[in-house]
Formats: sequence, structure tokens, C-alpha cells
Amino acid sequence: MDVRDRDGLTEREFLERYSAGDYERPSVAADMVIFTVTDEEEDNYRKLPEKELRVLLIQRGGHPYLGRWALPGGFVRPTETTEQAAQRELSEETGVDNVYLEQLYTFSDIGRDPRTWVMSCSYMALIDAGKVQVRAGDDAANAAWFKVAYRLLGEGKELLKDGGYVRTQQHELRLVSEHGELTAIVERAQTVTETASCTSYRVVSNDGLAFDHAKIIAYAIERLRGKVNYTDIALHLMPKLFTLTELQQVYEVILDKELLKAAFRRKVADLVAETDHYTENAGHRPSRLYRRNLEELR
Repeated sequence: MDVRDRDGLTEREFLERYSAGDYERPSVAADMVIFTVTDEEEDNYRKLPEKELRVLLIQRGGHPYLGRWALPGGFVRPTETTEQAAQRELSEETGVDNVYLEQLYTFSDIGRDPRTWVMSCSYMALIDAGKVQVRAGDDAANAAWFKVAYRLLGEGKELLKDGGYVRTQQHELRLVSEHGELTAIVERAQTVTETASCTSYRVVSNDGLAFDHAKIIAYAIERLRGKVNYTDIALHLMPKLFTLTELQQVYEVILDKELLKAAFRRKVADLVAETDHYTENAGHRPSRLYRRNLEELR
């Protein structure tokens, strides 16, 4: 028996009469925050090179924001999901696939794109720098890795009449490459009441980044910093074999702070496995190489 709605229509009859044009529809983009960790150039071959956290940016070759730097990404095609679009963009921009990829957030602020109503379903990818072949797409003027710095400038707390509060933090986002320096101030506001808690981000100032991509990058950095404390996410930035010192450097560059060696090694003991290999021709005493403990990866 066909089920009929209040207008007496079956589902088939309803769909035949339905007009998608009755409702304005947004365009949907998949924007990628692609992180990698590279070695800083070091003149002294006996000294271990420092690590740098970098993010891939694309210089826009057309309007809007002509000449500004943006996250790689593109519009989702009718035949693909947002994750498939993100994987496609990742492969097109870096030449790699089968890497760590997770959805961050859907950014839908009114007016975030001057062309039309565009919602951004953003993703974060972590890539071993040794596997990447960066190339700009057809609509881009350039592509480059930018060194990332994200530091707290100040914070405050405002009490609400209902007994809740709003805690705000302002961070400076600084991105540096051979192409120059980009800066932005991003404010993070956490509103807490008796019944709910929510967090929002706002770009206070911006120099050189397109759209609201400063906010998306800030969101990704905080997600990465949060997860590095309780998951193995940092291992997705490592090559197949690595030293524990190299792994500690990656944790430190993500968290932007130094870690105690003994405590760090206890923390990652279950996440890595020893190998019979050692570093060679490094200019210092050979160090044992480790690999991911696949039984513990999650």
C-alpha cells in the first residue's frame, strides 16, 4: 500500500513534481590543509637539523583574491563525495595518495566567498615530505610550502549574566616561504553555559591570505596539537624509518615547546618498534632506527 502525504501524494508522485530550483543551493568546496615536516638547513653536518612544520599554499592565478595565497582545493563535483573531492585535490596538488586524511569542519559563514554562496568542507592531510611532488593546478600561479608559526598573543574571560562565560584567545598565524611572509590574527572564542559549550573562530586581521583560509589553518593547527597528545597522528608525518630524536623533534615543532626526553620516550614507547637498522653517514654516533608499531596504530 502506497503511503500518501497530507496532499494525497505518494512518494513517487511527490518526487515527480519536486523542483530543486525552488530553493537556493550553495556551491560546496573541499579545501585542504596539507601539513608536512621538513628539515631546516644546517651548516654544521655534525649537528642534527631542526624540524619545521609547513603547510602547502597555492597562489591564486585569477579573481577573486588574485595573487593572494590560498589552501589547495576546489569545488565538489556532482559525481563525488566531499572526501573523494579532497582526495582528488590532494593527488593533483602533491602527487601522493593513501595518506592520513581527516575531515576538519564545514565553514559556512555568510559572505566567505565574494562570488556566490560557497560552503567549505575542509580536510587535513599529513604527508611525509620525502614523497611530495608539489605542482600548481591550472588555475594557480604558484605552489609553495610555508613554514608555520602559531603563537598565543593574549587571552581573556568575560562572565555572562546566566552564570556562563566566554573565554577568548588571540593567536598570531605567521607563514613564511621564499615568496614572502603572510600574517593573520585569529581569535578563538569558547562560550560555556550550564547546558552547552561551543567554540568559534574569527579572523581579526589578515595580510596575504585569501578567503577565510587563515581561520581554517588555525582550526587545523589546533586540531593537530590536540590529537598529538593522545593519538599516534604525528607518526603519519614520519618516513618509514626514523630515530626517536627525529620523532621528538616533530612533536616539539607541532606543539611549539620542548619536551623532556625521558618522558617523551615513555609516551611513545607503545607507538614505535625497534628495527635492526641504524643511521649512516650522519656525522655523529649512529642511532637506532624505529618504525611505526602497526599493532598500535589507530
